[in-house]
Amino acid sequence: MEKLQSSLKNMVLSLVVICIVAAGALAGIYTLTKANIEAQEVAKQQAAILAVLPEGCEIAEAEEINGLTVYKAYQNNEWVATAIETSEVGFDGPQVIMVGLDAEGKVINYEILKQTETPGLGAHITHWFKNADKPGQNIIGKQAGNLAVTKDNGEVDAITAATISSRAFLKAINKAYNALAAQEVEAASGASQLQLVEEKENNETVAEAETEEIVEAKEEKEVTNE
Repeated sequence: MEKLQSSLKNMVLSLVVICIVAAGALAGIYTLTKANIEAQEVAKQQAAILAVLPEGCEIAEAEEINGLTVYKAYQNNEWVATAIETSEVGFDGPQVIMVGLDAEGKVINYEILKQTETPGLGAHITHWFKNADKPGQNIIGKQAGNLAVTKDNGEVDAITAATISSRAFLKAINKAYNALAAQEVEAASGASQLQLVEEKENNETVAEAETEEIVEAKEEKEVTNE
């Protein structure tokens, strides 16, 4: 019995040691690979930004609009396009997309950063919607904001047997445009309010000047009468 108990203790101890060693090894591997993975993701993101914007642009620092990361591009100090990182949940998981929109909101290009859609079906989002030979499914050059598949009374052909994935993709593109459009409306509204404030201040200044002139004229008249 004592020998049996001793063997059991040794087995448990051995298992504990093996688990500790294995956990330490996995932690070490994760630490070593984490930085490399992050660097690859950053490189992929930077490449996607360049791919969806016109060549020769000066790209501004990233900013956040309605929860989306935005990179505005300029040529000769004029805003010409925007790269937007957008996302939506598809059939098998999230789709993370970098889409380029010109100043009018038309699609320049897009790149898929992450997706877990079904291979051979939903995974076709990587190229389906920018096939120049298939105008019915190609969204390049089309106005974003209200893109929809034909089953939803839209003009875009969905991926065969992957309507849910297609809907999610187009929804993500529309989300990017709507976020950008909302910022423009907000900026325009702020400019209008500023203009109203300036006009009010100018009117008040003119009114004060007119009042001072009336007072001065009255005082001059009183002096003359004396």
